[in-house]
Amino acid sequence: MALKVSSRGLISPFIVMDVMRAANERAASGKDVLHLEVGQPGTPAPAAVLDRAKSALDEDLIGYTDALGVPALRNLIAEQYKIRYGADVDPGRVVITTGSSGGFLLSFLAAFDAGDRVALVAPGYPAYRNILTALGIEAVTIEVGPETHFQPTPDVLEKAGHAIDGLIVASPSNPTGSMIMEPEMRQLTKWCRDNGVRLISDEIYHGITFGPDPVTALAFDPDAIVINSFSKYCSMTGWRLGWMVVPEPLLRSIECLTQNLFISPPTLSQIAATAVFDCRDELDRYVGQYAENRELLLRELPRAGFREIAPADGAFYLYADVSHLTDDSDAFCRKMLAETGVAATPGIDFDPGRGHRHLRFSFAGANAVMAGAAERLIGWLA
Repeated sequence: MALKVSSRGLISPFIVMDVMRAANERAASGKDVLHLEVGQPGTPAPAAVLDRAKSALDEDLIGYTDALGVPALRNLIAEQYKIRYGADVDPGRVVITTGSSGGFLLSFLAAFDAGDRVALVAPGYPAYRNILTALGIEAVTIEVGPETHFQPTPDVLEKAGHAIDGLIVASPSNPTGSMIMEPEMRQLTKWCRDNGVRLISDEIYHGITFGPDPVTALAFDPDAIVINSFSKYCSMTGWRLGWMVVPEPLLRSIECLTQNLFISPPTLSQIAATAVFDCRDELDRYVGQYAENRELLLRELPRAGFREIAPADGAFYLYADVSHLTDDSDAFCRKMLAETGVAATPGIDFDPGRGHRHLRFSFAGANAVMAGAAERLIGWLA
């Protein structure tokens, strides 16, 4: 008799990771690859972070920490909300997590029950949808486009006609880079309060913007769950460290969940991260490099035929409409990798309904990689 396999794991893959695997296999075979598929900074963790990690190893400080994280790091994060946003955050509401991914899992488990309905926009980060599905929570997809700056609005949510228990927003967003500014965030948080909808705000790309500064949902809704990460702005992807700011009523639930699921966040990463808040100048120089990459691709990609590109106000992605080139973005990306060595992510990862006509380029890598990719794509398509 065959043994049962749980349906929880029968979810869609995170396609960008499949693309990265294919790109790595190509590289292992001796062929070159220009990585524009994965949102991983091509810059190192700041020097002070590396030094702090080395000191911690020398001092043999790597044991378990409190489930919610080391107090020093939680205090520093709370201070940052005052410095950057003018928001008063109790350090006791700050929860250190195993990457933002751990934060999504904990927040979904603490805030929603199986069968609840949580809205998210498409195009949007696919792991929201896939984690919710694995937990038995219904992911309600709301399609958005340039008419709302690729973000949800109260009107869009009302017209969708879905009764929902939660809403996930991201600003800057992945894959479009669009942002929710203060008036729109104020309207969204009010709509959520008025309708009894739990708001989860993904703010992991704060710090990487190319115009106005982002706003935090905490400024308008103390009951919102805010998720952030050291991966993107702090250039610490592999350190697997993030944080949440959670409302008091959810705190004990999240503590019990993290005790059982994770024990504690990575200790070495927590100790090292206490140094990162003194590295703003270094990190802002990294953002300057991303800005140069963005300008280069926005200038050169239209020469290859990629002319309709989402706003890219922040983060480090360009989301391009390729409907004039293909109606199968997955096959197009595989062909592009095989024939040019340029790796990009098909839009179906971010928008199951319309993503076959889109793809995403990441400009998180080195300037030379962006220039080389643009040159190859112009030669391939122009």
